[in-house]
Amino acid sequence: MKYNISIVDDHVLIANALKAIILNFQQFEVIHISENGMDFQEKLKTKPILPDVVLLDISMPIMNGFETALWIKEHHPNIKVMVLSMQDDEQSLIKMIKNGARGYMLKNTHPIDLEKGLNTLIEKGHFFPDWASSKILTSISENTINADLKNNLSEREIEFLTYTTTEMTYKEISEKMFCSPRTVENYRDSLFEKLELKSRVGLAVYALKNGYSK
Repeated sequence: MKYNISIVDDHVLIANALKAIILNFQQFEVIHISENGMDFQEKLKTKPILPDVVLLDISMPIMNGFETALWIKEHHPNIKVMVLSMQDDEQSLIKMIKNGARGYMLKNTHPIDLEKGLNTLIEKGHFFPDWASSKILTSISENTINADLKNNLSEREIEFLTYTTTEMTYKEISEKMFCSPRTVENYRDSLFEKLELKSRVGLAVYALKNGYSK
């Protein structure tokens, strides 16, 4: 069985090079290439076969990757979005997870690793780099909240958690919470210990899964 991939990237040469690479993958084939999210929507109208995976760039004109991922989440939640971008900052990753992305890879990824990532996405439902690994996602319940753990979080820790899902820096969060950056760091470190997490991405994913988000 082959899985259908749609590439959404405004760099036509890169998109076509990706298509050529994917043609060598046993389990995948490219059904169309779009230059942005709006173009992708039009492609779905002209060729109503839904892709199993969308390889999605972030920086695009007209309708960027953040907007496209959110549209897919709202209209076709069964499509798996794999971000393929040059942006490796935590804010972009958090926002894409919030908007429904299930995978994230960089454009300098080796073709062998791209194929492995796509296979993992299909088999496990998600694929992220080490700093937002599948361990973070699978360690958090999809549908339930641990009541004992939730009750163990202070109101200020929960308030801080909601801000981890935004693009604000820790300094900006401290200003919003009317406290010092050091106090915010204390909230972060306390949550790392309580939730057994090691990164802001982990905190953001926990917040999103459990309804703590802005």
